[in-house]
Amino acid sequence: MRDRWSLRVALADDAAAIHALIVELAIYEREPDAVEVTVDELREQLASERPPFECIVAERADGEIVGMALYFQSYSTWRGRAGVYLEDLFVRESERGQGIGRALLSRLAAIAVERGCARLEWAVLNWNAPSIAFYEALGATALDEWTTYRLDRDALAALAREG
Repeated sequence: MRDRWSLRVALADDAAAIHALIVELAIYEREPDAVEVTVDELREQLASERPPFECIVAERADGEIVGMALYFQSYSTWRGRAGVYLEDLFVRESERGQGIGRALLSRLAAIAVERGCARLEWAVLNWNAPSIAFYEALGATALDEWTTYRLDRDALAALAREG
């Protein structure tokens, strides 16, 4: 089935397709109204000299983008090396089961190794059993002893005012 699709680095011209996948992911994750980023913002970010993220897309032979791995560089103070943080991995539902998700993660792992990164990390919603099973089948381990925190909007602004 690999002849039906291929992987490549996302380009600014892919912004609309990436945005559509982000919206589909938000719906899947039960947050249909959470997407604020626009196609134009994604296009500008992808075209910038120092984009805030990188993205690999899965493209069908007919040119339709059906999956993505959107990521950025992180850093491990304990290991003293960069890492990769996978923000979003998504494959359109109609295209699942063809190995696209595994291929995207494999490509991302290769990028991390090529760059000398210490690790590849991501988060998954605790109710997302299919994704958890997929990640565990790849050899990933859950960091059960860690809790993710976030400062967003008002809380972020309030704390910033103290600085």
